[in-house]
Amino acid sequence: MTVRDELFRLAGTDDFIARHIGPSDDDIRSMLAVVGAESLAALSDQTVPAAIRSTAPLDLPDARSVDDVSAELRRLAHRNRPRTCMIGQGYYGTVTPPVIRRNLLENPAWYTAYTPYQPEISQGRLEALLNFQTMVADLTGLPLANASMLDEATAAAEAMTMSRRVTRMASTRFVVDADTHPQTINVLRTRAEPLGIDLVVADLRRFPDEAAAAFGVLVGHPTSTGALPDWQRLVDSCRSAGTVVVMSTDLLACVITTPPGELGADIAVGSAQRFGVPMGFGGPHAAFLATRDDHARSLPGRLVGVSTDTAGRPALRLALQTREQHIRREKATSNICTAQVLLANIAGMYAVWHGPDGLRRIAQRVHQLASVAVAALRAAGHETVHDTWFDTVCVRCDADAVAESARQHGIDVRVVDSGSVAFSVDEATGIDVVRRLLAVFGADDTLDELMESPADHLADSEMPVRSSPILEHPVFHRYHSEHELLRYLRRLADADLALDRTMIPLGSCTMKLNAVVEMEPVTWPEFADLHPYAPDDETEGSRTLVDELEHMLVAITGYDAVSLQPNAGSQGEFAGLLAISAYHRSRADHQRTICLIPSSAHGTNAASAVMAGLDVVVVNCDDHGNVDMTDLRAKAAQAGDRLAAAMVTYPSTHGVFEESITDLCAVIHDHGGQVYVDGANLNALVGLAQPGRFGADVSHLNLHKTFCIPHGGGGPGVGPVAVRAHLAPFLPGDPLHPEGPVGPVSAARYGSAGILPIPWVYISLMGRAGLRRATEVAILSANYVAARLSEAFPILYTGLNGRVAHECIIDLRPLAKSTGVTVDDVAKRLIDHGFHAPTVSFPVAGTLMVEPTESETLAELDRFCDAMLSIRGEISCVERGETSIDDSPLRHAPHTTADLVGDWDRSYSREQGAHPLGLHRPRTYFPPVSRIDAAYGDRHLVCSCPPIESFASA
Repeated sequence: MTVRDELFRLAGTDDFIARHIGPSDDDIRSMLAVVGAESLAALSDQTVPAAIRSTAPLDLPDARSVDDVSAELRRLAHRNRPRTCMIGQGYYGTVTPPVIRRNLLENPAWYTAYTPYQPEISQGRLEALLNFQTMVADLTGLPLANASMLDEATAAAEAMTMSRRVTRMASTRFVVDADTHPQTINVLRTRAEPLGIDLVVADLRRFPDEAAAAFGVLVGHPTSTGALPDWQRLVDSCRSAGTVVVMSTDLLACVITTPPGELGADIAVGSAQRFGVPMGFGGPHAAFLATRDDHARSLPGRLVGVSTDTAGRPALRLALQTREQHIRREKATSNICTAQVLLANIAGMYAVWHGPDGLRRIAQRVHQLASVAVAALRAAGHETVHDTWFDTVCVRCDADAVAESARQHGIDVRVVDSGSVAFSVDEATGIDVVRRLLAVFGADDTLDELMESPADHLADSEMPVRSSPILEHPVFHRYHSEHELLRYLRRLADADLALDRTMIPLGSCTMKLNAVVEMEPVTWPEFADLHPYAPDDETEGSRTLVDELEHMLVAITGYDAVSLQPNAGSQGEFAGLLAISAYHRSRADHQRTICLIPSSAHGTNAASAVMAGLDVVVVNCDDHGNVDMTDLRAKAAQAGDRLAAAMVTYPSTHGVFEESITDLCAVIHDHGGQVYVDGANLNALVGLAQPGRFGADVSHLNLHKTFCIPHGGGGPGVGPVAVRAHLAPFLPGDPLHPEGPVGPVSAARYGSAGILPIPWVYISLMGRAGLRRATEVAILSANYVAARLSEAFPILYTGLNGRVAHECIIDLRPLAKSTGVTVDDVAKRLIDHGFHAPTVSFPVAGTLMVEPTESETLAELDRFCDAMLSIRGEISCVERGETSIDDSPLRHAPHTTADLVGDWDRSYSREQGAHPLGLHRPRTYFPPVSRIDAAYGDRHLVCSCPPIESFASA
């Protein structure tokens, strides 16, 4: 070995691959012995069909060091050179309170949590979401708000389809006011066309009667260019006709202006971005949808509600959650399966931190700065377009000349049209910025005089002033000192189980390591403070990162082109199906509308197909969980020239590599259709097989699964869509300039660009060999768990050689039949062992689907297996008649500290309840509530913070 080689070896003390992959080399040898395979390569050969295996390594560089990758990312960040941003248009500068940034946004207890489907171990994030819902409901003046949506434009699209569901109007027309954010109008067009909705854009201030024959209308309060019109005539006309009124709004404006609910709106939508969430070049941000109580059953997305546990204690859960966990497939009202929980929690805590008085001060300051600017502009002879404003001012001028002059003064403004520009004041705007802006217009001479004049002498907006109170619940009044908020955030985090505490063995929802080196760049100002519509000369670093990440994903998947615009897996599905439909239309195959989907598929697949205007035909699965090829051939032949596509998940939703995948692709192609491979399980393919090479035409990828973006308690997510060359022209269009055949699916060109550094860092650090090894170890870990548990529980599906893919399904149905033990009993008893439950009853009712991932150590895998075997022993006690199921620790699980220190009349000991594996395994987590009554919560729907007295009485 040369000196150079030796120095290189000695410098390699920070081997990221070894730190990302949990099992050591010795552990891997031990695991291979248990599963009966000679090597990782041999196990892969036994698991992945030879017909699809890649023979060449990925076209990616080798692994790189942490220092090297971090330094390059710093160089990219420094190539972003943002000016002072006053563009507005739905995105605003904001100040993330440091206590929230450090203890929530940058805290793995919050960002590594999973969607709160197991509510007993999710009470902290559920309470934070309830705060968000209450904040939105209070500020919009509507009684019911959901737990966040993807962005403002998609929230408006969901409001459009919701309006169609709740109205009694037979019309197919939806009318949008012309002064609506252009990105929102363009996303609405994308959603409306395949659903047969006639989208009309009209000036509803001048011609309110345009709405008379529509099933719904959307207007702004404020509008896109800043006006606060009097919509009363329009609202009265809509109410008499039965037309649903949707208002897009701004939460900060709602603090001091009359809110949509009090103006007569049926639905309010918008973004909570300016409540402490950085712009991030477009996302992620929490959007919202609020409505009236009588529309609760039609509300898209998630909804946190108040229920009770077995002891009668108040407890939170996802209300009406069956539509989320078991989506109603082609009858679903929405395909949204990812919210923006982490960002909603930041926005909710921003309101908790500032309280009503603090929010009023921020809103009044923003409005007053805008009013100062208006007064100075008018004094200099400039004409404003509107007589009302909150934070945004539109000025008549030579728009291009003013915008260029503003850039020379270090400011970005918005060009509305050739004769006007708009600028927006935000929380981060100072008087020095206003002075520079006014200098652009030659209107800064009077600024000092205006600053010394009485505040009530300013040119003031004739905006409707809010008179109703806001944020009256004690949570918005108590935590205004940093000590108190710090402790509140810690208390909520301590109530939950996230990846920082324990393995989360969920199948189909890969929960792997989210390394700190990947997460750190998210809050770098160069990435975080970038407006999505900033000029290209300011965003060179981020756009280079996007371009490089797209090339990485092309190399990994074998496709030819990628769009990073979809900001959730569900939106990636939708975008992929839109591409297929547009491709067929481009060939005059307008009749191709049938989409074949296996019965095992995730419900979002069918819902996305319907949203894309396709007709779903379900294909059966055989007894081994594979697609029934005989049924597929028959239904493809029956569809004939109407066949548009088939959607399959690969490896399958049942956790196996189906040998027939290439045959399936050939059958669909022979009938003129396209093959969509759902990329949810790409973690079992990377480096071993490429869907773009084994027959698929399009896939969406879940960057929040395979590529290490954390789940954040149920969002953010990124679901880019990858296609072969013939579909590349049909990828999503630019939200502001949609010139291609397919429009945008989200409001920003690159979707949630603020978190794209995470997969870029992960792929760069792992390199081609590291990515392949991660896949091999993920497959090994799943087979190891299956091998250890197979004698105690049946493993439902395996591949040709008896192997599972990266996940395995444990079948509890025989035990349920013989003992009465339910899958929920096992899931809740795992909490007593300190584990989040695996995926419950999907894709098969009465089963648990386990995905260990490559990041869990052998010690953690064994701890999980020991817990499952201990639970099997307790089931055996029921089988032998030693205890009844109703009096067993299984049925009483999970056990809280209150249960264990209170009166005890159970047949088993407190020690068994508290320490199922004995005192030598100390228990580190106790849930704050026992098992929650889901039915009670659905019957008594309470989805905002109840009066504090109700908690006291309970």
